[in-house]
Amino acid sequence: MQRTRTLLVAAVCAALFATAAVAKTLRWSTQGDPQTMDPYSQNEQLTNNVNGQIYEKLVDRDKQLNIVPVLATSWQQVSPLVWRFKLRPNVKFHDGTPFTADDVVFSIERAKHPNSQLRQYANAAGTPVKVDDLTVEFRQDKPNPILLEHLTTVQIMSKAWSVRNKSEKPLDFKNKEETFASRNANGTGPYTLVSREPDIKTVLKRNPGWWNKHEGNVDEVIYRPIASDGTRVAALLSGEVDLIQDPPPQDLARLRGNPQVKVIDGMENRIVFFGFDQFRDELQYSSVKGKNPFKDKRVRQAFYQAIDIEAIKAKTMRGMSFPTGANTPSDKPSTPDLEKRFPYDRAAAKKLLADAGYPNGFEVTLDCPNNRYINDEEICVAVAAMLAQIDVKIRVNAMPKATYFPKLEKNDTSMYMLGWGGAITDAQTTLDPVLHSKDGKGKGDYNYGRYVNAKLDELTDQAAVETDPEKRKAIISEALMTHKNEFLNLPLHRQVIPWASRSGVKVVHRADNWVELAWVSVE
Repeated sequence: MQRTRTLLVAAVCAALFATAAVAKTLRWSTQGDPQTMDPYSQNEQLTNNVNGQIYEKLVDRDKQLNIVPVLATSWQQVSPLVWRFKLRPNVKFHDGTPFTADDVVFSIERAKHPNSQLRQYANAAGTPVKVDDLTVEFRQDKPNPILLEHLTTVQIMSKAWSVRNKSEKPLDFKNKEETFASRNANGTGPYTLVSREPDIKTVLKRNPGWWNKHEGNVDEVIYRPIASDGTRVAALLSGEVDLIQDPPPQDLARLRGNPQVKVIDGMENRIVFFGFDQFRDELQYSSVKGKNPFKDKRVRQAFYQAIDIEAIKAKTMRGMSFPTGANTPSDKPSTPDLEKRFPYDRAAAKKLLADAGYPNGFEVTLDCPNNRYINDEEICVAVAAMLAQIDVKIRVNAMPKATYFPKLEKNDTSMYMLGWGGAITDAQTTLDPVLHSKDGKGKGDYNYGRYVNAKLDELTDQAAVETDPEKRKAIISEALMTHKNEFLNLPLHRQVIPWASRSGVKVVHRADNWVELAWVSVE
């Protein structure tokens, strides 16, 4: 009997040892850190990506960015203003509570709160109504031709967990509010949150009760922000980290030549552009007193034509960008006329400034992140040097994104850099939140320049409800051309964003720069 017990203990220990031996950890890094674990408070790519491993949506994206069922198994448009969704049965949140229609209704309404940076998408979805535990309807007051696209942005939270932990509303990130949802999470997704140490590390572990199947073999994920390009690359080369999403362009040739590393190429659906305060009568951060030079189209055009975009592509981005004249993340809704840039012409820029009353230029501060986009600070410095050639003195005010985005949300800027992108290629999700004027309900929330263009607003609103594809395409083109010709923002380029990993890591590079951990394998 003793021998049998000994053999049994030995077998159990061997099984545990074997399990531990095959457990795989992915050590993942970029230059920045998720802003918060509250999934609605900040609409920022890395924040969404990390939260998207914990929380799921009704519908989401496959490897080619096609919309696929997730927490909803099917849907139908039962009338022009009503959509009905059937929900996936037998799904549980990480705390063991069942997922039901109550959670969907709660989540959509929570995402509509003024603190939510997703409110424009949640508002566009309409009013969620519970039909039964596994059926939800979205009832709208006007047609929404891209409802499914909007629903790919809202991650579903547990109503019971949120109420229990006094997190019924999104936290106010710009005013540094902390709630239980800041550092804790409870979703239905493939990974659970183990620990969250802002700006140090975030640890996830595989959810053994996930309703879906993992394609990869990663059991634990340790995300660690490394701000310095050189330190981040060194960590990859030494084996300290397994995957970086933002290798600096100047290091790509060296990384490609290292047999222990592989570079995964891909373009991102993201436009990087500059914006101006066109609201105040006097700029906060400028030498011009008593008026706002950016209210003059000639000044905005002068800045545009003073930028040598090909030099930025060649020198700053090392060829890893696609210059464009269109202010859209993807070229799918665009046209050749939109894509074509106005010419780089320093003499024309100087004349435009002189005609506007600034023959000797002026001074202004350019706010810029230093850990969000590829070579973001370097681009701002390069543009400052170019504008100096037309006697505009730019002070580059670069800062980490955790400081930068709350500054923009408070409209505390005179000139700024912004990037906009993701999985959605339809132009409406740029027109509404970024290019439209602010309406207090989500439209224009990212129009930090606070300009108002009545024609652009009218066309944007028409496109939002037009169900005829050809008519809608024409309206969108006219809206984007109106924006372009008024120089309301200054588009630069769409970024190319290769990833770099250890040679034994298998990862899918999606065009929205999204790491789906359930698809990752580590040898």
